Order: sequence, then C-alpha cells, then structure tokens
Amino acid sequence: MSVTGARKARFGLPILCAILLATAACSTKAPDIAYSSSGIDLERRAMALREVRELQDAGRRVWCVPFARNASGVEIRGNANTWWGKAHGLYERGAQPVEGAVMAFAATGGMPMGHVAVVSDILSPREVRIDHANWKRNKVTLGMTVQDVSAANDWSEVRVESNPGSFGKVYPINGFIYPSRVQ
Repeated sequence: MSVTGARKARFGLPILCAILLATAACSTKAPDIAYSSSGIDLERRAMALREVRELQDAGRRVWCVPFARNASGVEIRGNANTWWGKAHGLYERGAQPVEGAVMAFAATGGMPMGHVAVVSDILSPREVRIDHANWKRNKVTLGMTVQDVSAANDWSEVRVESNPGSFGKVYPINGFIYPSRVQ
C-alpha cells in the first residue's frame, strides 16, 4: 500500500465511522419526546422504551400492557380490560388524572381487551397527554393528547388525538390507577 493509500485508510475510516454514527443517531426508532414531565419516572419510561425497541428489533409484537406496567410501575398482569378490577385493593384508584397514573380504558366492541396508557402530562382540567403502546399497531406513542368529553367532567369518556388536531370517537374510561399501593 502506498503512503497516500495508508493515509486515506487511516483518516477515512474514522470519518466513515463518524458519518455512520451520525446517521444511526438520526434514524433511531425511539420516539421524540418534545415535552418534559415532572410527575412521571423518566427512568422507567426510558426502560420501557428500551424494551419496546428490543421487541421490535426481534420482530416481536408490542402491546399496551407491558409498556404501561414498565412505564408506570403498576405491577398488574393480564389483559388491559382486567386492570381496573385487579387494581382494587392493591393500588389507589380514582377519577382524576395524575402524572404517572395508568388510564384504564374500558372494553368496547372495537376494543374488547380494553387499553391502558400512562398519563405523562396534565395540560388542563380536561386535557392530558398519555404515553402508550399499540394504539397504532406495534408502535409506541408519547405525548398523545386526550380530552375529557364526559358530561359530568369526570373523565368517564374521552377522545384521543390519533392524528394531530383530529380527535377520534368517544371511548369509555374506567378511571385512573395510581402507582401508589393501598396501605
């Protein structure tokens, strides 16, 4: 190898590596977090996102239940539609959203296994953001806005912003499961 070729190899490889690293950093599957939340455990959220990435990289399905359990610390097993009942006597439950709480969607005809999500930000008394998995098939969505549309202002019915500025149909909510255990 000539001196010029050796010089190109010595300097070219680090430059190529830097370009590849920059490209990989820009193309990660991790969702962009465009807001901060003081009431949620960011380490738990990061762990939940790492697990999702590992599942996706292995070609496995991402579900709402393991994501919500990992992101919130609410240790309940089983389909999402069973969480509200299983939380009784184990975790505090209520009708008001709190950052870090699990929003327990009731089962419906279109969503027979229910759904669970983690409240990540309180925007107003009738609007929150949630982090959740599998609302959009096999994906995690962070910071999705949810509006309370219940007549009694009790968070028993919500609309979810599935697309920016577009809130979908009304979904029934059982309530919120708080990460603190019953004493």
